[in-house]
Amino acid sequence: MQFIDRVSIYVESGAGGNGCLSFKRARNLPRGGPDGGNGGRGGSVIAECVEGLNTLIDFRYKQHFRAKKGRNGEGANRTGADSGDIILPIPIGTQILDAEDNSLIADLITLGEKVILVKGGRGGVGNAYFKSSTNRAPRRTLPGEAGQATNLVLQLKLLADVGLVGLPNAGKSTFLSVTSRAKPKISDYPFTTLTPQLGVVGIDNKEFVLADLPGLIKGAHKGTGLGLQFLGHVERCSLIVHLIDCTANNIVESYLTIRDELLAYGHGVSEKIELICLTKTDSLDAENLKNKSNELEAIAKQKPIFISSTSGKGIKILLRKISDILDSQKESINDIESSKAFDPLMRLV
Repeated sequence: MQFIDRVSIYVESGAGGNGCLSFKRARNLPRGGPDGGNGGRGGSVIAECVEGLNTLIDFRYKQHFRAKKGRNGEGANRTGADSGDIILPIPIGTQILDAEDNSLIADLITLGEKVILVKGGRGGVGNAYFKSSTNRAPRRTLPGEAGQATNLVLQLKLLADVGLVGLPNAGKSTFLSVTSRAKPKISDYPFTTLTPQLGVVGIDNKEFVLADLPGLIKGAHKGTGLGLQFLGHVERCSLIVHLIDCTANNIVESYLTIRDELLAYGHGVSEKIELICLTKTDSLDAENLKNKSNELEAIAKQKPIFISSTSGKGIKILLRKISDILDSQKESINDIESSKAFDPLMRLV
């Protein structure tokens, strides 16, 4: 399935039905009075997070969504039927933006979460509503409220616990393939991965979601290569795993290239916890590997983890470290929520 993470759509709600002007007429009630019913409500357009979607491709082929108008009121005090709402199923992690100023309208990150994109118009009022002791035969009605229309942008930012970043051919896809059931494309040329790939990784009866993001290059934050298109997905990740090919001529330059791009992109991406890994470590002897590790440690201020997706070396060590960091983050969040829920007045009881 093609991965689409940004689309433009047009949504229009239905107008409310008009109120009815009617008077009851029967053989025994020649002047039965007003009996015009109210109009029904117009349909709304609603977005809802659902399971099983990780792309916005459905909106690539249909961009216009118009809800129907509410039914008009009728005589005999019959209220018009409300029009049905249009529900747009979207992936979890979708942001809804105003197409004109790109302002954020909603950020849907919870399964089942809904937001009304455009609300249906209220139904009009029939003449029976205006009947009073001083106005026994009103001829006044109100039309239904007009619907709303707007242009929106849907932008998907994948929900993953861990994001894999690195230069092309750093071994991200291979790492994802050996740690999960994901089947990313793997080849010996750059930009093999053209779309983000997700995989569920299990270690010690624990699971987390890993995202393989397309290779970044210098100038990615300006739109060079594929970086700008997919850097936004890193915003959702709790942790970044930075993979560096140990066979590269200058691993320090490789590291700094990615760090500079994350810093230039902003949005707090460069401030996330980062684990640095040297990949393809079975391709170098121990002495060369140690020298390169020392060079990288001097710049990155942390000792890189040695891994080899081919032999499996260091894979479990890395996965356990990732799992421990994610667990500690969850504990911190729970502690903060518990402190907010605590009521100081309880001490006085």
